Amino acid sequence: MPPFSTLWRHRAMLYQTTINEIKTRHAGSVLGLFWLVIYPLLFLGTYAIVYLYIFKVRFPTLGANDYVALIFCGLIPFLGFSEALSYGVSSVVASANLIKNTLFPIELVPVKAVLVGQATQVVGMILLVIALIFLGKLSILSPLFLLVWICQILFSIGLIWILSSLNVYIRDIQNIVAVLTLILMMLSPIAYTEAMVPAAMRPFLAINPLYYIIISYQSVLMLNTLPATRILIPLFSMSVLTFIGGFWFFNRMKKVFSDYV
Repeated sequence: MPPFSTLWRHRAMLYQTTINEIKTRHAGSVLGLFWLVIYPLLFLGTYAIVYLYIFKVRFPTLGANDYVALIFCGLIPFLGFSEALSYGVSSVVASANLIKNTLFPIELVPVKAVLVGQATQVVGMILLVIALIFLGKLSILSPLFLLVWICQILFSIGLIWILSSLNVYIRDIQNIVAVLTLILMMLSPIAYTEAMVPAAMRPFLAINPLYYIIISYQSVLMLNTLPATRILIPLFSMSVLTFIGGFWFFNRMKKVFSDYV
């Protein structure tokens, strides 16, 4: 299929440019790549303080340490997704010089932005796995989080293909996405479970794509259970369809990019 074959054909170029971009983004800072460790830990600390000591959220089956790990299971993929949005939406506009470049096709620019955004998630996942080992929470189901991660990346790439191409014509998209990201942080089940949501409000969870992603991570990593079918089917479907649809949409739109950037 065209989107998969395109990424496979240019995999070496994507890998090298992604690594270079990550190094470049942190080259001028004092702490450098160490920010990839500090960033998720700062968010985790803030969440833990707010929900454990201010809201005093408690779970009958989870201790304080387990609850913090549950938060981490949802927070890390959210950070990976939000950074992909942050880097990706304006990526085409910022790379106007590549629109007619045949060596580095323009459709790879949003993909590179998504992969750069995954740097924080890679480091966060390493920290999370170490914490789960310490808590004794890893199980035979834990490696399945890699499949969830693949679905997340496919969905993110497809979504960024759509949003980055629209942003060429409607520059307000990048501002709207910044606001929506903050809203998604509050509406995603990072520090609360589906059972804590009032029954009348639960249908609204279904319209949030991060709901399926975060619940799947929490299930296989922390709760040692397979996600329910009502979670897995929408997760897989939206990931593949968004990826394929995003590629088709981007390729239709890129034909007139040069007229707007």
